[in-house]
Amino acid sequence: MGKILGIGLWVCIVTLGAVYGSIYLATAPAGPSDEAKKPALELVRGEPITIPVLAGGDVQGYFLTRISFMMDKEKIKGQKLPVTEMMTDELFTLLVGNKMVDIANVGAFDVMAFRDKVKTEMNARLGEGMVDQVMIEQLDYVSKDAARKAADGAPGAMAKTTVVEGEKVEEKPASGH
Repeated sequence: MGKILGIGLWVCIVTLGAVYGSIYLATAPAGPSDEAKKPALELVRGEPITIPVLAGGDVQGYFLTRISFMMDKEKIKGQKLPVTEMMTDELFTLLVGNKMVDIANVGAFDVMAFRDKVKTEMNARLGEGMVDQVMIEQLDYVSKDAARKAADGAPGAMAKTTVVEGEKVEEKPASGH
């Protein structure tokens, strides 16, 4: 009786081992994940810039903006010109030349279209695939009168219109080297 139970147990163990082995060997190894296919990205912080809003040959107000980018780390190394200054120039062109923001109707501002436009224009200028993501940290509008009052030392905070609620972009701490 003991021998029959031992043989039955042995057959069960061998069968389970064979099934486990065949399933393990038949399963294809997982290919590289989407994360592995993406290029290594680096945060390039934009400068805070003030862009005048012109209408009728006169300054009507100012955009206060800071836009940062997630950029391909390898492609940044190959740039001969300073990337931050090129980004600032492109933002001036988009916000002054294209009139993308209607100050009279700030609620109609399409943030995603603005980000896509900035990304497309930056990639056209710097090289395809250079900019992966556009992060708007600040995009406010200040009228000329509010700026003048603040410059003259008026008490209280300067009156401004927030066009886009900014994203918090954290900088990596500097290494101690």
